[in-house]
Amino acid sequence: MATIRRRDLSGRDDSGGGDEHGISKRRADRIVKALFAQITAHIARGDRIELRGFGVLSVRRRRPRVAHNPRTGEKVNVPAKHVVKLKPGRLMNDALNGSP
Repeated sequence: MATIRRRDLSGRDDSGGGDEHGISKRRADRIVKALFAQITAHIARGDRIELRGFGVLSVRRRRPRVAHNPRTGEKVNVPAKHVVKLKPGRLMNDALNGSP
């Protein structure tokens, strides 16, 4: 299993990327950066983002809780926070589970 970075998506690493679709690497990189900036801005506002076939990104609130430090066994208060949740779309689920 490989780790894919943003520059891998935009083709900046000489693996093709934007070139195979007739887009320069620089333009592909700007498109990917702009897309991620928009997604980040909308998620920060609490918006729900639906990308058909890929999935739905939404913001969830985690309640405060008491956890334990595994080294010392000491109880630690973990404050409430917001997290991003991805609900995979059908196409992603099918790709993961080998469905046609």
